[in-house]
Amino acid sequence: MRIKACLVALLTMVFLVACSGPPRLASAVPATGDAAGCAEALSPPLPLDGRGDPLYPSLGNAGYDAQHYTLDLAADPARNTISATAAIRIRVLQELTAFALDYQGPEVHSLTVDGAPAGYERDGAKLRIALPEPLAAGQVFTATVAYAGAPQPVPSPAIPLPLGWLRSANGSYVASEPSGAQGWYPVNDHPCDKATYTLRITVPKPYVACANGRLEGTSDDAGTVTYLWEMRRPMASYLAAVNVGDFVLHTEEGPAGLPIRSYYARPVATAATRAFAHTAEAIAFFNSRFGLYPFAAYGVVVADVGLGAWAMENQTLSLFGRDVVGGGQAASFGPHELAHQWFGDAVTPASWRDIWLNEGFATYGEALWLEHTQGPAALEARMRAIYPGPGSRALFPPASPPANDLFDRAVYDRGALTLHALRRRVGDDAFFRILTAYAARYRYANAGTDDFIALANEVSVQELRPLLRAWLYDEAIPPYPEAPAQWLLGPQFLPEPLRLPGYPWP
Repeated sequence: MRIKACLVALLTMVFLVACSGPPRLASAVPATGDAAGCAEALSPPLPLDGRGDPLYPSLGNAGYDAQHYTLDLAADPARNTISATAAIRIRVLQELTAFALDYQGPEVHSLTVDGAPAGYERDGAKLRIALPEPLAAGQVFTATVAYAGAPQPVPSPAIPLPLGWLRSANGSYVASEPSGAQGWYPVNDHPCDKATYTLRITVPKPYVACANGRLEGTSDDAGTVTYLWEMRRPMASYLAAVNVGDFVLHTEEGPAGLPIRSYYARPVATAATRAFAHTAEAIAFFNSRFGLYPFAAYGVVVADVGLGAWAMENQTLSLFGRDVVGGGQAASFGPHELAHQWFGDAVTPASWRDIWLNEGFATYGEALWLEHTQGPAALEARMRAIYPGPGSRALFPPASPPANDLFDRAVYDRGALTLHALRRRVGDDAFFRILTAYAARYRYANAGTDDFIALANEVSVQELRPLLRAWLYDEAIPPYPEAPAQWLLGPQFLPEPLRLPGYPWP
């Protein structure tokens, strides 16, 4: 997510108007969700409601792993209503007689478990469901919820912006971080329970519907068209997204044939094409810094709504407002949301307390792109510009964000400065090996701050805990990480972008 704290009040108005030791290196893809970084939250027995997140304990639910969501959704943009069925394939983790989903969406019309009617009740943000018969750990079942109506914006404890299914000038879009997914579909709404998705979206012609993953096909039926999107890699619920509008499709080929498909609101399509012209180059560059792009496609959607300094890294399809295409904002916003595809999307925080692993990494990704395009002195100037001064308490410890200010600039700026300090300590060779190892080890899974620190120690073969803990947990910020003068002559480790013709993108 890209947001500036000083613009939160303005953005609120805009929205309302629009409205542990080191782990072993592993090459295998982890199981869907529930990685080692989430083990503490999964330790049975747990209450049915709430995942035990240190900042938002009521978010998510225990006792099961949601493996796949099939969302069949018909949208009426003129009325801002949806009619939907969510089929959720669930694996039982501890014996269950009932379970809960997070849901603040429209009225539920029916609910079944493996085709049999199931009793349920709605209580605030929870949809509690009684199982027809007890289920033991290891069993798999499908819960199907049919619902319809006008989704209402979801208030968030983390940020004073409404979330969920929101209106644009000519359609709708989804903005869910951290807890807006439950506003438009029933879900286990915590980043530890990642799942794959099928999104089948029906809209009236001539509207277009775009979502996460690959577009597998479309079908016409009288006055409507249905778009079938498949997200075959695990995705956190806050990254699931649907965008409906009058879009112009722009396609190009990225490195090694990666499909890039972007959807631009028609009034700004020409300007948006220019603004995001460097997307393929940026992917190639980040391939050389973070490892290969982790998904089967990428692109951006520019919705017909003014979002100011806000953008969102929805998996494989980053979201921007129309105002990002003017004034050069896309030059920094674009690389920021793209870097999130590695850090935040493929590797997802184990808890919301670990949000700096998203925003600090993406902010430093912006700086790396600046270094790539303008030279090392430009990166140095950027880092010094965000440094508040030795001993300052202007930026709180990024690994301890307050629950009511999750996206304060501290997690962005001090998070990025933490990585800059790490880079200065270990050198470019070890630093980029740390980033690529982190992205590879926890790909499609979850990681926490301790996981990253342990990995940095392991890869660098140095004791980095005092350095990283000072930057991440001390109230007063450490001294600026100085470097030898020769560092400004050029980084030691800046390989050419990877070129792998025919690489089978995951």
